[in-house]
Amino acid sequence: MTVKQISVFVENKAGKLAELTEYLHQHDIDMRALSIAETQDFGIVRMIVDDSYKTSCILKEAGYVVSITPVLAVEMPDEPGSLSGIVKTLGDGGINLEYMYAFLTRKEKTAYLIIRVADNEKAVEVLSKSGIHTISQDVIVNL
Repeated sequence: MTVKQISVFVENKAGKLAELTEYLHQHDIDMRALSIAETQDFGIVRMIVDDSYKTSCILKEAGYVVSITPVLAVEMPDEPGSLSGIVKTLGDGGINLEYMYAFLTRKEKTAYLIIRVADNEKAVEVLSKSGIHTISQDVIVNL
């Protein structure tokens, strides 16, 4: 069970992120999560949104370089130690994390973790065996 992450390449110049976010705002795109990785010349904006298809279409039409990546989303208690338990479970199961980021929503005492791994199916299996469940795109959309 995966969710769709939108990755957008953005020039690493003042105002470029503001242009991107304003464009999303103009098209009524609701971001659920956001992460930015940068180099000297460009940044990769990774986001989970309410409508990944619409978002990718409008961004491509505007000339952005966009990709959609299936990632895992894990619901976890918003309390000390939750992240540690998930990361340990994955490591013990031989799953290497390429990257991750977390976010909170209006759902009280709950956090969400977005993780990118090489083998989503194996990671879901490892997590499930420990009682850790991933959530679907539909759940993300309705947060």
